[in-house]
Amino acid sequence: MTAFSVLDLVPVREGGTLGEAFAASVELAKAAEELGCKRFWVAEHHAMDGIAGGATSVVLAHIGNATSTIRIGSGGIMLPNHTPFQIAEQFGTLDALFPGRVDLGLGRAPGAGPELQRALRKDLHQAAEYFPQDVVELRALLTGDVDLPIAATPGLGAKVELWMLGSSLFGAQLAAKLGIPYAFAAHFAPAHLDAALELYRRDFQPSDALAQPYVSVAMNVFAAGSTEDAETLASSQQQSFVALRSGTPGKLPPPIEHYTVTLPAPYRAMLDSLGQAAAVGTPEQVRESIEAFVKRTDADEIILCGSTYDPKARIRSLQLTIEAVGHTANGGAAAVQ
Repeated sequence: MTAFSVLDLVPVREGGTLGEAFAASVELAKAAEELGCKRFWVAEHHAMDGIAGGATSVVLAHIGNATSTIRIGSGGIMLPNHTPFQIAEQFGTLDALFPGRVDLGLGRAPGAGPELQRALRKDLHQAAEYFPQDVVELRALLTGDVDLPIAATPGLGAKVELWMLGSSLFGAQLAAKLGIPYAFAAHFAPAHLDAALELYRRDFQPSDALAQPYVSVAMNVFAAGSTEDAETLASSQQQSFVALRSGTPGKLPPPIEHYTVTLPAPYRAMLDSLGQAAAVGTPEQVRESIEAFVKRTDADEIILCGSTYDPKARIRSLQLTIEAVGHTANGGAAAVQ
């Protein structure tokens, strides 16, 4: 049975505030918990007006305090931006506050221009080259499986679930070698999805943390009462994708009816490509799309993504989606197979 989880970018909408964005994320996490979703992840982004999750561990503490059972975690922490020791302390603290509920998803992409590199006082592209070694060091700081000259407190002994994130073959290969679960970011980079999952499963080496491969795949999902309403709902995120690709990112804009019709062909093609990892429509249409995606990927878990201008609309979309796939709050399992 396929589990379902939620990825939230903590979007800041046009005309909105940071405080409203954080409050909306809390309400979404509480709804996900009530609906029986397995985990709620927040992604690290920096220097973007429309995304408020930069201080990821702080946001997770806020969400963890407002919930009680759902797993909380990073989807993900971009490790080149940090030192392994700092992340061990941060997530060791989260584990002490919310024991048995914390995930640590790690990504390699520095995702930064010269300005951010200067602000972080790091050569992020060089740091990315040391990513595999840093992941091993971070795991050792948490587990103590390697004798290190310093101990992270909090950190050492924390029961944090370590994940590898990726949108290419590199992350799949590293996840397989380390024997940890793998999450693929198909919601914004689906090109290497099938090859990455095949490589991960083929080369997986069992570890103390995981006996067999475990795959989670992210997809954009927008459910509403009609196809037209769902497509309008999705248009805010589509506008954000186009703005990002055209070098003009900003806050999450209001929805626009029939938005894609107005776009030049290259941007329509880009959104069509993303559509292979998307489900947009009525609950029945969303269910059919998710079932087909699960059949394609054989995913153990689907991470539901999709920012909406109206936070209440996203909660309603999540409710309709979970009801459509037969997810149960007490079982945490779905009817999708």
